[in-house]
Amino acid sequence: MGNRGRQAMGTALAAIVASTLLAGCATGPTLNDPADLILVNARVYTLSWSDPDGKGKPAADAPYRGGEWHPDAEAVAVDDGRIVFAGDVRKALTLRGAETRVVDLEGATVLPGLVDSHTHVVELGAKLDAVDLTSVATEAEAVALVAERARSIPKGEWIFGAGWDEGAWANDYPDKGLLSAAVPDHPVVLRSLHGFALWANQAALDAGDITAASHVPEGGEMRLGADGRPNGLFLNRATTMLDRAFPPTPLETAKRQTRAGLMQMARDGFVTVHEAGADTRSMETFEALEAEGKLPIRVYAMLSLRDEPLMRRWIARGPDGDADSMLVTRSVKAYYDGALGSRGARLLEDYSDKPGHRGVSGSGYGFDRALNDAAMQAGFQTGIHAIGDAGNREALDILEAEFRQHPATQANRHRIEHAQVISPQDMGRFAKLGVIASMEPPQAVEDKTWAEDRLGPERILGAYAWRTLRRSGAMLTFNADNPGSDHSIFYGLHAAITRRDKDRQPESGWYAQEAVTIEEAIRAYTIWSAYAAFREKETGIISLGRWADLTVMDIDPFALAKDSPGDILNGRIMMTVVNGEVVYER
Repeated sequence: MGNRGRQAMGTALAAIVASTLLAGCATGPTLNDPADLILVNARVYTLSWSDPDGKGKPAADAPYRGGEWHPDAEAVAVDDGRIVFAGDVRKALTLRGAETRVVDLEGATVLPGLVDSHTHVVELGAKLDAVDLTSVATEAEAVALVAERARSIPKGEWIFGAGWDEGAWANDYPDKGLLSAAVPDHPVVLRSLHGFALWANQAALDAGDITAASHVPEGGEMRLGADGRPNGLFLNRATTMLDRAFPPTPLETAKRQTRAGLMQMARDGFVTVHEAGADTRSMETFEALEAEGKLPIRVYAMLSLRDEPLMRRWIARGPDGDADSMLVTRSVKAYYDGALGSRGARLLEDYSDKPGHRGVSGSGYGFDRALNDAAMQAGFQTGIHAIGDAGNREALDILEAEFRQHPATQANRHRIEHAQVISPQDMGRFAKLGVIASMEPPQAVEDKTWAEDRLGPERILGAYAWRTLRRSGAMLTFNADNPGSDHSIFYGLHAAITRRDKDRQPESGWYAQEAVTIEEAIRAYTIWSAYAAFREKETGIISLGRWADLTVMDIDPFALAKDSPGDILNGRIMMTVVNGEVVYER
């Protein structure tokens, strides 16, 4: 539908709203308890029709006619945290009472509330306080930003930064030299974009008592300089070597930062996040915020398998049985291999750009199989981080072996987080085993500049392979792995359906045969993500009795996807509704 058509629809619906209000809403459904909130004059896509097939063809009952998508409602009414109506404006307004808030959306689009199914929102909140290196292209630029921060804080205070790209910089990693010279009086630690590399200055190394003799965790690498001393660059599991040196974050600070991260997600249209790898402090923070009623959006916590004391406590306790609390804990995040950018992902054959090297995985990367198995047997869902084709195969092997030994564990909707590079022989195993592929559209278009260098022309065909997985019958869920990637839904949708970056490149899409349709992309951020958290009966579609979790945006991605998908990137979130409450409004 063009702008003129949307304007005409808006004018017509506005007239209906006005006439219905003046008429006193004499016809249509009624409730003893009037609605709390009614959204009218909207393009509502309820997603309450059947799933598309593996090729992306819409179902027969989908609002898809003549090659065009059409909204299947124009108003939504909410009461006591639940959807009480979705349909036409006249009937919706019969639910209006003296205290009801009626919002004329003037043609904006309403979708089921968006879910980011793999986040690090605690890190996102901390990053808002840290030096942001996300858009930095060179070592010198990064050092300049850190030096600027150093001028504004007392000597000796730690400086944290995050966001430099370990994949793009992998052939020319920085060291401590320039950073130590520019910022000698503050310990500095700069985490990479995806968290698989860490860059520190000499003051930080001194604070952590890091020397050439320091123990390097298995599956990690501490780079040494020409003088034989640590050069400030740590890869894969070695990124944890400075953790004990960091000053502890006070709980109040952690709460403030985490709430800020959650509010950022709300502003960006998300009603739920799946927090991937919550450790003891993160859980203390989430639990405190929940007790205080200060969680603005829902949190589905995935416990960190690396935090053994935390895991032991939860295994003894068992997963949360409810689904509708603001904080629900019934999943575990397990790291199995490293990242492709830093050449830590485990491959079946050598890296194309590093002969003799295949990455790290399993016990060599700190994966505790016995603890993971114990969590599964206690009823937890496990989400295994696996990026390389060997990493994915081995993770599937581990799950399959556990299913054989303890068949009841297969019902827990286990996931592979990233599922980034998959051998053709393993594609069908996701559907066969009922394992969900939890994947990141932004990472495909960000990694395209170097991924083929790592994998070569053959293996790249099994990378970021969303369509191939869909055709095989696998369940997908989409996310951004933030703050490693921009979590904007508009960026995510655009990347998923075009395989192009923010500059709309390459024009034909990067391995465009693996793109998904706009319906599949939106489902992967809504109802399919709800399924990944055992919530498909409560949310994910707009239907009577479902949670009143809604996202309102100023564009119609269904309409734009066919002829002008690049315009999706210009979208803005207008409103985010969680449990019937407007938690963000532009």
